[in-house]
Amino acid sequence: MDASARAEELRRLLEHHAYRYYVLDEPEVSDTEYDRLFRELQEIEAFDPALQTPDSPTLRVGAPPISSFEQYRHATPMLSLDNAFSESELRAFDDRIRKSLEVEEVTYHCELKFDGASLSLTYEDGVLIRATSRGDGTTGEVVTENARTIRGVPLKLQRPLPGRIEIRGEVLMLKEVFQELNRLKAEAGEQLFANPRNAASGGLRQLDSRLTAKRKLNFFAYGVGAVDLVAGRRLANSQSELMSLLRELGFPVRKEATSKVGIEGLLSYVALGAEVRSQLPFGIDGVVLKVDSIDQQEQLGFTARGPRWAVAYKYPAEQAFTKLLRIHANVGRTGLIVPWAELEPVYVGGVTISRATLHNWEDLERKDVREGDTVIVERAGDVIPAVVGPVLEKRNGERPKPVPPTQCPVCETNLVKAESEVALRCPNRECPAQIQRKMEHWVGRKMMDIDGLGEKQIARFLEENLIVDIPSIYRLASRREELINLDRMGEQSIDNLLASIEGSKSRTLARFLFALGIPQVGEKTAADIAQNLRTLEAIRKADYDSLIQIEGIGEVIASEIQEWFEVPANQKLIDDLTESGVIPTEVNGPVSDIFAGKTFVFTGKLEKFTREQAEAAVVALGGKAVGSVSKTTSYVVAGPGAGSKLQKATQLNVDVKNEDEFLEMLPEGALVVPGRLGV
Repeated sequence: MDASARAEELRRLLEHHAYRYYVLDEPEVSDTEYDRLFRELQEIEAFDPALQTPDSPTLRVGAPPISSFEQYRHATPMLSLDNAFSESELRAFDDRIRKSLEVEEVTYHCELKFDGASLSLTYEDGVLIRATSRGDGTTGEVVTENARTIRGVPLKLQRPLPGRIEIRGEVLMLKEVFQELNRLKAEAGEQLFANPRNAASGGLRQLDSRLTAKRKLNFFAYGVGAVDLVAGRRLANSQSELMSLLRELGFPVRKEATSKVGIEGLLSYVALGAEVRSQLPFGIDGVVLKVDSIDQQEQLGFTARGPRWAVAYKYPAEQAFTKLLRIHANVGRTGLIVPWAELEPVYVGGVTISRATLHNWEDLERKDVREGDTVIVERAGDVIPAVVGPVLEKRNGERPKPVPPTQCPVCETNLVKAESEVALRCPNRECPAQIQRKMEHWVGRKMMDIDGLGEKQIARFLEENLIVDIPSIYRLASRREELINLDRMGEQSIDNLLASIEGSKSRTLARFLFALGIPQVGEKTAADIAQNLRTLEAIRKADYDSLIQIEGIGEVIASEIQEWFEVPANQKLIDDLTESGVIPTEVNGPVSDIFAGKTFVFTGKLEKFTREQAEAAVVALGGKAVGSVSKTTSYVVAGPGAGSKLQKATQLNVDVKNEDEFLEMLPEGALVVPGRLGV
C-alpha cells in the first residue's frame, strides 16, 4: 500500500475510533493502539506534508501561534435564552407556550445547561472549515485551529452532508482535568484558574493552539445554526430527532437529554438535574427546556433576545456568605506556600465547608480580603471551595491587610520567589511539612492507595518518630508492637494497615510514577510514560530526546522529568524504596492471548483479589479491562455490593461472572506473578 492510501486508511481508522470513544462510549481499541496509529499517520505526513488533509486527526496537536483572531459575523445569531429561577416561573413559561399553541399539553426536550463556552462549527460537504466563538452573539472570533485540537469535535462528519451546516455546542473542561491543571499551575507558582468554565473559555482563545491542546477540552453538541444543504430538506421534525442525528454525524451528545411531557415532566427533569449535578464529570448551572416539535418552534418564533420556545432553568448559585476567621499559610509538598481561609462553617454546594483556598498572595491582595471580613464563598466548578471576595459594605472599621510571610511557617527557613513566579517557596527539602505532604500524596487513592494511613495518622506517626520519610512507611511492619501500644490503635486496624502497605509494594508502574510527585507528571502523563518506556529502569535512564517522543509530553515536561531523575536525593529515594521491597508492576506485552478481543469490567467489592490484580491479569492475557459496561463488553465480574454496572450488564445480556468463575478462566498462577502483569 502506498503512502497516500495508507494515510487515508489511517485517517479513517482514527476518526472511527474517536467516534466510538467520544460519542458511543464503546471503544474498540486501547489508548496505546490509538496512539500507535496516530504516530504512524504523523510520520507519513511529516515525510510528505502534501498528504495532510484538512480533516487529518494530526491537526489536533495544534498549530503555530497566530497574532490575533479574525472576527466573524454569525450567519445565524447565537441568541441567549430567557431564564427561570423558580417553579412558578417555569409554570408561567409552560402556560405561555400552551396558550400560544392552543394546546392542552406540550412535549418538551430537556437538556443539561453546560457551564462552559459556546462554539459554532461550520462544515462544508462534511468537512470542518470554520469554528467561531459566541462573542456578543452576533459577531464572534474565528478559533478553527483551537477547535481542531478538541477530540470531541469531528473534523469530518460520519456521513456526508452535501452543502454547508453550522453545528452549535459547548466547550467544557472536565473537573478532574481542571484539578490536575490547577495542581500543575500551583507547583509552577502560577495563578490558578477560578473554575473549569474560565479554564475552558481561556483555552478556546489561546493564540497558540498547541496550548489549547494541552487543556484537554471536551465538546457536546446541542443544536444547529445556519443550514444550507444541497438536499434542501429539513434535518429533523423534532429536537429529539435532531439530537439523534447529531450523534449519528459524530458529535458527542449527553445521555441525560430526554423528552418530557407537560409541566410535571419539566419539574421532574429539573429535580433530576439537581440530583445528578454533583456526580457529573463537568459543571452545569441549570437545565435547558425546549419545545420538542420543530413545527411548534417555528410557530412560536423568536424575540429580539432569543427563542420563545425555550427557557433555561438556573439552579441557585453555589455561593454563600460567611465570616473569614483567619488566614493561614499552607506548605505544599514542593515547598509552595499557599494562603487558605479558615471560615465559620457554611453550607454551600451540597456540603458544609470550614476552609477555602485563597489561591496565592497576589490574588489575595488583588481581592483585598482581610481577616474578620464577611466573604463570598463558592465551590468553584463543584470542585474547590474558594473565597470569591469580601462583602465590603459589611466591613466595620479598618482591618489590617494580610502580609505574605517571609519565613516558612513550619521550619522557619527564609522563603524564596523566582522572578517568573507569583508563588513563595520554602527551599528546605527537609521541611517537616513538605515531608508530610509528600507522604500524603504517596498514600493517596490514585497513587499507592494505602488504606488507613491518612493525614492525621501520618502526622501522628511522624510525631512518634515511627516514620521519617516515604521508605520508612515500608519498615512499619517491623514495629508492629510499638504501633499496637499506641493509644486508640486496635490490633486489627494495625494489621489491616500493614496488609495495605504490603499490598502497595506491587502497584503499577504508572501509579508509582504518579506517587513520586515529579513536577508536571499527573495521572495521565504517568500512564503515558509507563506505557511507552515499560520499565522503571528505562524511565530512570530516559533522556530528553526519548521523553519528548511520548505523545502528550512537551519540552517543559520532558525537561522537568529528566532533571528530577538526575537529582541524587531522588535517585536515593527510588533505591531505598526498591530495597524496601517496593517493586512496581512493569509493562510487558501479553504473556498469552486467551483473552484477545475480550473486554472485562470489574465491579463490586472484590474479596479474592484486588481490582488492580485482576485487570493486570486480563491485560497480560491479551484482553482489555475498562471501567464502563456497554454492548461490546464481553464479561462483567461482579463482587458483593455490585450496583449499576451489574444492572446494566443484565439489561444488555452481558455475561456476568462471580469471582470464582473468573478465577476458573485464568491459567494457573496468572494472579500471583509479582511485578509482571502489565499496567
